[in-house]
Amino acid sequence: MRVVHRRPATVRCLTALTLGMLALTGCSTDDGPAAATASGTSAAPAPSPDGTAPSTAPTGTAPSGTKPIGTGARWAGTKQFVQIDDARTAYGRTYLSVRPAQKKPHPQFEAWVIVPGEGPYTEVSMTEDAQVLLSVPLGDAKHPASYAQADFVGRLTARPSSDRALLGYDLSFDGEGRVTRVQSLYTP
Repeated sequence: MRVVHRRPATVRCLTALTLGMLALTGCSTDDGPAAATASGTSAAPAPSPDGTAPSTAPTGTAPSGTKPIGTGARWAGTKQFVQIDDARTAYGRTYLSVRPAQKKPHPQFEAWVIVPGEGPYTEVSMTEDAQVLLSVPLGDAKHPASYAQADFVGRLTARPSSDRALLGYDLSFDGEGRVTRVQSLYTP
């Protein structure tokens, strides 16, 4: 004789609910918009301080100690692969105009193929002691070498914007969303 034990429907529902909650809690992160960014989408531009128009870059003079509009704070404490459209130095700090992209190994060479992202660029600032590692074509060698932030800005802005779209960078962000490390990827 075979004995079958059946759980009441309530116990099964509670078990399913508990497992579902555990799965959601265990899989969630505090990335917020960074998770959406990593999947290829981009957050909307932030409204300007006076509420007139969206902006992805600061305008005018940024008061000391304030963050520019559209900063990379959403990427705080993360690493991101991005394209850099422009770079500038102002008020003793370097600013990068970035948007998420993807990288794939080149099928024939020891290099990367950059898949451009979509959406607006966001301006992020670099820390004063941020490390810049560049390789060909922005740097002088195939392997990454250290460069000063001013050299990086000069080399990047000297290239036509059509060339910049083909370059990709690994960025590391600190807890405040400022770039602490920039490394260009070797592309043939």
